[in-house]
Amino acid sequence: INKMKIITYRVFSAVFLTVFFSACGSHSDSETAHLPVTTMDAIQKKAPEWSQNATIYEVNLRQFSESGTIAAFQESLPRLKEMGVKILWLMPIQPIGEKNRKGTLGSYYSIKNYTAVNPEFGTLADFKNMVRAAHESGMFVILDWVANHTAWDHPWVSEHPDWFTRDSSGNMQPPVADWHDVVDLNYENHAMRAAMLDALKFWVREADVDGFRCDVAEMVPLDFWRAARSALDVIKPVFMLAEGEKAELHEAFDMTYGSKFHHLLNSLAMGENTANDLAEHIILDEAAYPADAYRMQFTTNHDENSWNGTVFERLGDGAEACAVLAGLVPDMPLVYNGQEAGMDKRLDFFEKDPIEWREHHYFEIYKILLNLNLENKALWNGKAGGTFARIAGDNDAAVLAFTRTNGEYAVAGIFNLSGDKQSVQLSEAISGNFREPFSAKPSEVRTVQNNKFDLNPWEYRVFVKP
Repeated sequence: INKMKIITYRVFSAVFLTVFFSACGSHSDSETAHLPVTTMDAIQKKAPEWSQNATIYEVNLRQFSESGTIAAFQESLPRLKEMGVKILWLMPIQPIGEKNRKGTLGSYYSIKNYTAVNPEFGTLADFKNMVRAAHESGMFVILDWVANHTAWDHPWVSEHPDWFTRDSSGNMQPPVADWHDVVDLNYENHAMRAAMLDALKFWVREADVDGFRCDVAEMVPLDFWRAARSALDVIKPVFMLAEGEKAELHEAFDMTYGSKFHHLLNSLAMGENTANDLAEHIILDEAAYPADAYRMQFTTNHDENSWNGTVFERLGDGAEACAVLAGLVPDMPLVYNGQEAGMDKRLDFFEKDPIEWREHHYFEIYKILLNLNLENKALWNGKAGGTFARIAGDNDAAVLAFTRTNGEYAVAGIFNLSGDKQSVQLSEAISGNFREPFSAKPSEVRTVQNNKFDLNPWEYRVFVKP
């Protein structure tokens, strides 16, 4: 594989903080295939202004409460508001297919009717009430959307068989062999496209949803997403999240998954890479996307939790440090329901398996982190936020030190990303009047002038201004 050398020098200044960053590394041609494309900025859709400082919370209704209803979830809105959540992403709420169903209750992503509500969750009126209550609390609601496939007993299967793809024998087929509970849609059929767009419009018009998280977005033609985004924005400005990482998705979407960052955290916790690898990725990732693209950063979600393990299984003692780090790098932090309760079990995907809610110090961690994202412009999303710059040190393999600054707003972080005690001498001091939100005195502003830090295993220090 051909590789090219990348040397990045960044100089970043603020009233109380000056940081110099210098780093070098290599990456493969495949990783640079989507480096900046100027036309993307010209055609990129404009994210709603309210999303600039947004944080996002994923809701698994079935497991959120004992009843698993929309009404029961609505009771948690004040708590989520206190925690600093701004966007509520609800996994699909539509009826689930019964034919070829997986497990007892089936997969959310096997949709039997695009414009109905699963009676297990409640009614359309319940959903509208929840959306209205969220809006009154200053939060926004996006609905998980499954455009690539339907359940085998969706009415389209019998009424419009030409709306589905066929295998070599002429039979309808799942998009992936293991997804035997769903059947693949044919996007060469324009009548199907029109019906799909009408279904999307239904939820914006009827329930006043604020956008969509689009399942396996890269498996659906991009021209459909562009058309859908334009049509939805006519009704109201929407926020669109793609499950995918391709930079071209930002022609239609505001945010894509930061999956590579997530996987790097996992492998770092297992000792398979270093803080240098993480820093290099963050910088290259910033360059690889349009200037106002949002990247969603996370330590878990519904897929990771159910299929790959809890954060404690994957990240061990580094789970808390990785969660905080994911909330400080560009752009938007995701919390999966239950993380704030220190959830240490894999939620069953096809059966009833409620979250075990309990008091846990992670609630305060997320409350500090998400509210910091709301209030400190250095941590805002896209062009509204501050640029990431690493602070070089003499222990860069184990310690990640960095800053994000935006005018008078600054955030600096020093993270020991190892299970051993570490010391680091930074090339530039953390200098100025800061407070440490995760310390015993989070509101205290004190003068800091320090370039030498001794850190316990997985310890982190965060300094913010103002």
